[in-house]
Amino acid sequence: MNLFPAIAIRGFASILLVTWTAAVMAAGGGELLMKANNDIGNQASLQRGARNYVNYCMGCHSLQYMRYNQLAKGLGISEDQVVNNLMFAAEKPTDMMTIAMPPADSERWFGRTPPDLTLIGRSRGPDFLYTFLKSFYVEEGVPTGVNNLMLENLSMPHVLWELQGLQKPVYEEVVHEDGRTEHVFKKFEPVTEGSLTAEEYDQFVRDTVNFLEYVGEPVQLERHRLGVLVIAFLLVFGLFAHMLKKEFWKDVT
Repeated sequence: MNLFPAIAIRGFASILLVTWTAAVMAAGGGELLMKANNDIGNQASLQRGARNYVNYCMGCHSLQYMRYNQLAKGLGISEDQVVNNLMFAAEKPTDMMTIAMPPADSERWFGRTPPDLTLIGRSRGPDFLYTFLKSFYVEEGVPTGVNNLMLENLSMPHVLWELQGLQKPVYEEVVHEDGRTEHVFKKFEPVTEGSLTAEEYDQFVRDTVNFLEYVGEPVQLERHRLGVLVIAFLLVFGLFAHMLKKEFWKDVT
């Protein structure tokens, strides 16, 4: 299996050039959330997600709390595979996954410094990230030519447009009882086709989000495994404790 097919690294590729805010959800974004249905126990998905991230995101976004050798362990691959396929801006596997782009330059180019994404999966959740990456739409009059349904007026381009294609939103008019008219989002309509089918793009995004959720808490699977063992121990211990209690008290009752 070829874990890391060659994909040209996009120097200014970016996925989430924003600092997420609670106002997004308060504004109604929560009603539009789609289910990511990802599984961080799927190592093949994590490997593909790491490939996607390095090739499309890491030009702008760092993972400054993750080491390359730690990533190799979590993804079930060798350090040599990490060095040959994922390390392009580091010298040794023990380095952190930082980027070379100076913060001052990125702020001047984009209006703000692209955030580190190590903890974005924990802070916003996989469903939000999954929906965000599927909700870019064309809009005239803005510098990047696109906007996003989940985060209006963002200052980043749609770096995955070649894969997804371009789309536009369709709204329906809703008249309320008080006579107020509101335009409510209904669906997206394709404008141009991408290099991936809709199903392939969904999987691409799901793998990427899966990877982002994993790096936010690499010990999550181990924690779950230990939790199951602890619960099993307590159940067995409770059974023996109950039997011992009955033995001690049988003459009293």
